[in-house]
Amino acid sequence: MTVHKVCGTETEYGISVRNQAKFNPALAAGQVVNSYAGTCARVQWSFEEESPGRDARGFGVDGTVVADYEYALVNVVLSNGARLYVDHAHPEYSTPECFDPLEAALHDKAGEWVMARAGKAAGALLEPGQRMGLYKNNSDGKGNSYGTHENYLLSRELPFADVIEYFTTFLVSRQIFTGSGKVGSENGRPDVTYQLSQRADFFEERVGLETTLKRPIINTRDEPHGDPTKYRRLHVIIGDANLSETQTFVKLGTASLFLAALEDGALPDPVTLEDPVQATWQVSHDLGFQLPLSLADGGSATALELSWQYLEWLTKYAEQAAPDPIYDHVLALWERMLTDLETDPVRLADRLDWAAKLRILEGFRERDGLLWGDPKLRALDLQYHDVDPERGLYYRLAGRGSMQRLFTNEEIEWAVSEPPERTRAYFRGRCVARFSQSLVAANWDSLVFDVGEDTLKRVPMMEPLRGTKAHVETVLDQAADAAALVRALGGSNGRTGPEEGPAEGN
Repeated sequence: MTVHKVCGTETEYGISVRNQAKFNPALAAGQVVNSYAGTCARVQWSFEEESPGRDARGFGVDGTVVADYEYALVNVVLSNGARLYVDHAHPEYSTPECFDPLEAALHDKAGEWVMARAGKAAGALLEPGQRMGLYKNNSDGKGNSYGTHENYLLSRELPFADVIEYFTTFLVSRQIFTGSGKVGSENGRPDVTYQLSQRADFFEERVGLETTLKRPIINTRDEPHGDPTKYRRLHVIIGDANLSETQTFVKLGTASLFLAALEDGALPDPVTLEDPVQATWQVSHDLGFQLPLSLADGGSATALELSWQYLEWLTKYAEQAAPDPIYDHVLALWERMLTDLETDPVRLADRLDWAAKLRILEGFRERDGLLWGDPKLRALDLQYHDVDPERGLYYRLAGRGSMQRLFTNEEIEWAVSEPPERTRAYFRGRCVARFSQSLVAANWDSLVFDVGEDTLKRVPMMEPLRGTKAHVETVLDQAADAAALVRALGGSNGRTGPEEGPAEGN
């Protein structure tokens, strides 16, 4: 039943313009997207096949309503297969579909570089004395939160009730190694000086369809962006925007492996929290990692104890199922993180954003005698997430070797312009690079071309693991233009698509 865990991320970036009296975040976000100068296609996003209102629990409606049509048109598809656009008055970067969590972590990092360059170009258009700021974070400190979402390919055969039953506690407990850290609390939660997660305070339901109101731990949006008879796309909205490459890799890798084990029926009985919503912010507020969380069976466990249990389960699964060796790397990094959390959390300042940021803040507190409520600490909190490499505190740490890295600058630069080669993102990215003038619309599972005929040509891409370099490199290289590409892809049965590579017509 297990399907390969294609995955990716979507990140809404915080945005500000200093010294702009009538700052309009939606307008500024549009300027950022429109200012990006890399290889791309500025096309309309096709909403025809999207259905965010359909619920995995078996109800809801098909179709979609675009809340702000004007800004929905501010959309760019990049040559690496990613999407850069405006969403809820934020510039958002959605990675291309990635074959594994390491590749997804690389393209997530490439998104920071794309956003930084777009922000710099947009900033050059501002009035003298004004300055654009873009932040890979999840909270403005004024009661507003914006998302970092993860997406995982699931088998349609997996009952969604199993996802709810098993995955909830995993998501709550993982904050100890996935949080990016935040000064203070929000959304009416108890006062705290510093906490592990930027998003935890904003979750109010265990299960639900919404993503911006009454945020649920398990999001039930049933929008597969693929063949709906075969796949689900699990849309995970509880998680922080991470700058640490290692942390992003472990976050995506542990979730992918957990979901694979769940599909394989390889997990023991689920561990169920008595009150998952309360446990979410309790875990985030517990810097000592000692708070017992009440379980539905009457027992209790700390988030660290739960993480050790999940590590044991997934290590056994990996030994038996022998998935991609990349998961051995995930498990090794994860185990080291949990060991350091148990013995000396300070050691994690070179791998986890919350720990790196806390070390910076404690250093300033000690040097300048600052109390936790000092505005300077909130400013430093924000500066950690600035994606401008000349201003962001994370980038200063990484530049002097204080943060562990998985990728070279050359690898990130490659991912800024080149698509993953083992998913359909390859076809999308190469079409953008070669035939952008003929592209008129796009979404995750299709491209629409104007090839000079009476009707537009939609090329379906319903299989995430088709349209790869192995499938379509030859036909792409041989096509002189988009019309030739569409002809080459069209089979004798009238279908057009990159699913099987060039067709052999009768």
